[in-house]
Amino acid sequence: MINIDFFVLKSGMLLSFDIYDHAEYDARGKDIVCAAVSSAAFMVANTILEVIKIPADVKVYDCGEMRLKINEKDAALCSDILLGFKLHMVNLEEQYPRNISVNYVEV
Repeated sequence: MINIDFFVLKSGMLLSFDIYDHAEYDARGKDIVCAAVSSAAFMVANTILEVIKIPADVKVYDCGEMRLKINEKDAALCSDILLGFKLHMVNLEEQYPRNISVNYVEV
């Protein structure tokens, strides 16, 4: 199961996310759930880094894990893209409850 942890300030602003584990919907290279999550996560990272030009700490590991973290001072500037990503992940979780788990951690 893919786990997506969103790290949230008490104010409700999103600061980061971690994606880890595997969807196991289908074989590697054919897994549409994994592809949907990966594609959306890379779109968010690219939008934050290259379009709105916010410095973010983005790490992608060989095992498929991805981590994105922004500074608290940039939370408002990244709010819409991160909220859109969260909404997309929650919708995927509803469609594939055996393959995706969305979690929240207050920081």
